[in-house]
Amino acid sequence: MGYNLLKNKKGIIFGALDDKSLAWKTATRAFEEGAQFTLSNTQSAIRFGQINTLGNKCNAKIIPADATRIKDIEQVILQSMEILGGKVDFVVHSIGMSLNVRKHREYDDLDYDYFLKTIDISALSFHKLLQVAKKLDAIKEWGSVLTYTYIAAQRTLYGYNDMADAKALLESITRNFGYIYGREKKIRINSISQSPTKTTAGSGIKGVDGLIDFTERMSPLGNATADECANFAVVLLSDLSRKITMQNIYHDGGFSSMAMSLKAMTQYNKCLDEEK
Repeated sequence: MGYNLLKNKKGIIFGALDDKSLAWKTATRAFEEGAQFTLSNTQSAIRFGQINTLGNKCNAKIIPADATRIKDIEQVILQSMEILGGKVDFVVHSIGMSLNVRKHREYDDLDYDYFLKTIDISALSFHKLLQVAKKLDAIKEWGSVLTYTYIAAQRTLYGYNDMADAKALLESITRNFGYIYGREKKIRINSISQSPTKTTAGSGIKGVDGLIDFTERMSPLGNATADECANFAVVLLSDLSRKITMQNIYHDGGFSSMAMSLKAMTQYNKCLDEEK
């Protein structure tokens, strides 16, 4: 059910791959709330993913781009403004990838060429996007920019690898660019720190099934699903969040405030009893 929270709003959504991805869920909910937008991803993601299905479902044009390349970002923004009839109201950045994770390289044995690609794709792409959008004056005053992160930016999580460093940089960019964009253009920038979610990218994280079970036991409200994340994203893109900026907001069922839960302790004690 929609509430017209994004009626007459126009935007750009980067990173939708398939129906498991946060960008896909966000696009679907934004469309249900009345938004018009373009979609962008790499040529290979468009070829091997399902973004054309999403484009048809949401009446959204798809613009291929490598978000690490300034020229590509410029073309996405300029074409989107032409398609949508002017400046946009929101931008969603949902881009992240680590070759070290894919190749199962441990954190103390990273390939540094891969590491630089992780940073470029997963964090610097956000800065490049913001910088290009600002120079092109592409976002309306009181517009909203949103990206997705994870608690591994602040806490050490086994297996999250160099993506943790990338997410820490991503959150720093949110704060630093958020100050400049807010001061000069009244545009807000926020990140959602989501529960571990079994997206196509997230499934590559070592031990993700155990992690999801652990956070479910630890969180008083349970893990937040991708659909619930999209609901929250819509609020941050809407005028209801007009004075929220430079924030990293935990959308994780309370996990980020927990040290030990009854469920987790019960399971731990059960394991101890089995060992004895």
